[in-house]
Amino acid sequence: MKKMRKRLSRLQRDSRVRGIGVGSGALVALTLFAAGAETLTLPLWPGGAPSRMPAKSEATAKLIASYGGATATRVTDVTEPTLTIHRPLKPNGTSVIVAPGGGYMFLSVSFEGTEVCEWLRGIGVTAVLLQYRTPTRDAAEPFVVPVEDGRRALALVRQHAPEWNLDPRRVGMLGFSAGANLAGHCAWDREPRAGGENPPAGVPDGPDFLVFIYGGGFLEPDAPGSENGSWKFRKGFSVPADAPPAFFLVAHDDKSAPVESAMLYLEYQRRKLPAELHIYGRGGHGFGMRRNGLPVNDWPARCEEWMRAQGLLAAPGAPKSPH
Repeated sequence: MKKMRKRLSRLQRDSRVRGIGVGSGALVALTLFAAGAETLTLPLWPGGAPSRMPAKSEATAKLIASYGGATATRVTDVTEPTLTIHRPLKPNGTSVIVAPGGGYMFLSVSFEGTEVCEWLRGIGVTAVLLQYRTPTRDAAEPFVVPVEDGRRALALVRQHAPEWNLDPRRVGMLGFSAGANLAGHCAWDREPRAGGENPPAGVPDGPDFLVFIYGGGFLEPDAPGSENGSWKFRKGFSVPADAPPAFFLVAHDDKSAPVESAMLYLEYQRRKLPAELHIYGRGGHGFGMRRNGLPVNDWPARCEEWMRAQGLLAAPGAPKSPH
């Protein structure tokens, strides 16, 4: 009990220094997690988010209902975003923030969320499930508010790295569909951040690596001539020279998603940045962790191989793979 009080006192002091603003209940949860609990859920903005969500239109409400509405595996109307940390039995120091998809209408928290976290735990990675604010599809730029949540998540994971036994320079993001769009913006955007979320000097900006699964949103919508190959990125977008290593995964039969992933990969190739691209023949959109007998179901094994080759699954202090 005495050790727990000391740990709680240290967390309170650290939270004031870092400006995290966690409440007393969250601090108790943090203490229990540091003491050995396997999962922990924290509010992303305990003092309130710096920006407001757009009002949900009737059209968006009808569209969500057309997908079946909210269920145990499909979450919507998230106004208070959270992080749920899943700690493995033998953590290797790497962490991955998991961003489910859902078209910025809802979050597919099972096949693109909790099941992904269980797989990551199994390979020694601390998985962090991000339930970001949604729906935001009625905003002029639907990604802005969710990306604000993604950047906050990166900051919190790095701030808590010491007590969670994590390497603050091995914090990745894995996103599906809209979640991949969120993760891509966190990885590639370089404009000043809103809400005071600019990291201090010396702290990495964005994820240290990226897993981009059937993501989109970086090409001009309905670009003229796109049917005959004249695709182009949105005005003002480019893959920066310091973009993190990336793993791109998509199915050939997923509309324009394979074109976009291929173009992003080619930008990495042009800039001589580390990246890997997997395009499976069948799978469509939204396969996540589902098992239906297709080769695409084995994507977690391919992603694990890539992470291992990047030195992300090595125990702390172990030498990186030379490949």
